[in-house]
Amino acid sequence: MGFFLFFFLSLLSLASSASRVDQKTFIVRVQNEAKPSVFTTHKHWYESSLSSVLSPSTPIQLLHVYDSVFHGFSAKLSPTEALKLQTLPHFIAVIPEQVRHLQTTRSPLFLGLKTTDSAGLLKESDFGSDLVIGVIDTGIWPERQSFNDRNLGPINSKWKGQCVTTNDFGSNSCNKKLIGARYFCSGYEASNGKMNETSEFRSPRDSDGHGTHTASIAAGRYVFPASTLGYAKGVAAGMAPKARLAAYKVCWNAGCYDSDILAAFDSAVADGVDVISLSVGGAVVPYYLDAIAIGAYGAAEKGIFVSASAGNGGPGGLTVTNVAPWVATVGAGTIDRDFPADVKLGNGKVVTGAGVYNGRGLSPGRMYPLVYAGSGGGDGYSSSLCLEGSLDPDFVKGKIVLCDRGINSRAAKGEVVKKAGGVGMILANGVFDGEGLVVDCHVLPATAVGASNADEIRQYIDSASKSKSSATATILFKGTRLGVRPAPVVASFSARGPNPETPEILKPDVIAPGLNILAAWPDKVGPAGIPSDNRRTEFNILSGTSMACPHVSGLAALLKAAHPDWSPAAIKSALMTTAYTVDNRGETMVDESNGNTSTVLDFGSGHVHPTKAMNPGLVYDITPMDYVDFLCNSNYTINNIQVITRRNADCSGAKRAGHVGNLNYPSFSAVFQQYGKHTMSTHFIRQVTNVGDPNSVYKVTVRPPSGTLVTVEPKQLVFRRVGQKLNFLVRVEATAVKLAPGSTNMKSGSIVWSDGKHNVTSPIVVTMQQPL
Repeated sequence: MGFFLFFFLSLLSLASSASRVDQKTFIVRVQNEAKPSVFTTHKHWYESSLSSVLSPSTPIQLLHVYDSVFHGFSAKLSPTEALKLQTLPHFIAVIPEQVRHLQTTRSPLFLGLKTTDSAGLLKESDFGSDLVIGVIDTGIWPERQSFNDRNLGPINSKWKGQCVTTNDFGSNSCNKKLIGARYFCSGYEASNGKMNETSEFRSPRDSDGHGTHTASIAAGRYVFPASTLGYAKGVAAGMAPKARLAAYKVCWNAGCYDSDILAAFDSAVADGVDVISLSVGGAVVPYYLDAIAIGAYGAAEKGIFVSASAGNGGPGGLTVTNVAPWVATVGAGTIDRDFPADVKLGNGKVVTGAGVYNGRGLSPGRMYPLVYAGSGGGDGYSSSLCLEGSLDPDFVKGKIVLCDRGINSRAAKGEVVKKAGGVGMILANGVFDGEGLVVDCHVLPATAVGASNADEIRQYIDSASKSKSSATATILFKGTRLGVRPAPVVASFSARGPNPETPEILKPDVIAPGLNILAAWPDKVGPAGIPSDNRRTEFNILSGTSMACPHVSGLAALLKAAHPDWSPAAIKSALMTTAYTVDNRGETMVDESNGNTSTVLDFGSGHVHPTKAMNPGLVYDITPMDYVDFLCNSNYTINNIQVITRRNADCSGAKRAGHVGNLNYPSFSAVFQQYGKHTMSTHFIRQVTNVGDPNSVYKVTVRPPSGTLVTVEPKQLVFRRVGQKLNFLVRVEATAVKLAPGSTNMKSGSIVWSDGKHNVTSPIVVTMQQPL
């Protein structure tokens, strides 16, 4: 029997015995054509392989055994032992393991999901009732009303998962709503030692809040009344209120470890989930080195839709993560609701801000002394950021303190100010944060202000000091405001393209609501998310692409329920080609960080539009073999491709088919290296499947990026039946532009197929690069 094994090398050292002080975690993957169930009997083979490279006195410890998305195991080894193991037959790769990190009352309404409609996505899909969404995150707080199972029918017989019970997660924790719950901590403990069970639960129970929040966004039941500290009042609901949930806890106090994430993917596929939602991310590496990309491919190949957060590294370019083309990569936008909390300065000016606070507030009408934390003596840098122990109580007592963002959490800064005797805080964005305002449930009266307003407040403090007068201010909390314009706006923190790994695949794919989203929250965790916060709330307001991702996960479940025969690629195509790029003023969405018009590198195909996605007209479908051709054209070796796909790839046909941009993706991205050429050209081959009306004729409208010539052949597609597939060719010619060495120029346009009823829209991006 032939085995192929490969490893994910952990970057984290683990203190151990003197002889193995540099011990690390590896994930070993086995590929074989035998039935997956056979591999459970090969644990002894795995152990014997290990014993051949370990010293006789070293115990053999397997952390996880994998059987679904791939076959193999994870274990602790020293680099020397790993090298020995790699010299044995059948070992094809050694891959660094990453430690990953975590990246509503109005968003359903904002997305057009109305329960009162007699038809529509919610009704057509029966609110997602037979679909299972697997949430890979920090666990879940099962007692929340968002996870009640009132009026839910029996669980589908295909479900093979289980509810792992512990002392703090009893057998009644699961129900017909939360139908599965597991936890994975072997990789975490292999690198950090035994967990501290006084600060986190060795169970699926959520001690952080992130997992409970994301799970309820994807599939929370209707809960009324819902609010956070009196803000955002209304009916809380997830995207697919009757979909079933399975929680896979992989994230702990020190992060989320690849070996545990892969174990969660493995279990979720075996359990029978329909959608996987993953709001974690790390550095972008080639797909064959990316554990999430490998696990997601195994899931997608089995028909499971995988949605992942784009990352919170914006507004800078090249920050998008989770970029594999078989993953739906989701950025974040705003909704038409905010929480104004303005700063009134002693000179009469009112500076806009945003904040949530309901405790003992500032006295109405009273102005308080105002100071900038960074001018309080000592280490100016630490104090400017309001880091722990950096503030002089004599300087801040009884005052409102201006703190800069960075290093520690926003809520922790408020705690530092409060401990030092401050009565309020203004949280100042830096230049890189721009004008994006993220609210937090602070432990003292606090508001967040954009970079330009922060500068104005500092200038006021400075001018008051020079005139020997005292700067004063107060914070005016104005509650919840609805109908905000413009909306949506691309969130400042939302990670941006281009795709660092494959610039020919536009990422992010779409954006969804991710700023100041209200969703379920556990007991035992204060809404500020810091240990000293003893307040308790059933819901909390969080921001991040972590919140945007489960919106798309829930929508994917609704679409899968309405169209059981659609593949994950078809569902993603429907969401992308029906997305919109204009806000509620009818203008192109703006970038929250600077107020300028945003681009396809910020929002991808646009903001999701669930109602239109239910009936997209045409879809761009993708098969597993298409992905193999894509990897061949990415110049990956046969071994690299095997690592991802478990297939023995034949790349000869793929090379004849063209280039990496010829994957049948719903967007187009051409990248030209100028090298002194005057004109450059490329082509794309695409195939669309009719999922609309039997007899329909689609005509193309091209809006070429400026400075380019884009032609499409044929100019119309004539369909005779549903399910029919037709091909078309796109040619792109570009004229060189003047660029400095190492710089780029990006222009975008669109290709729209329309039958008068459906508009199937794809962005087309042309990037000119001047090599160094």
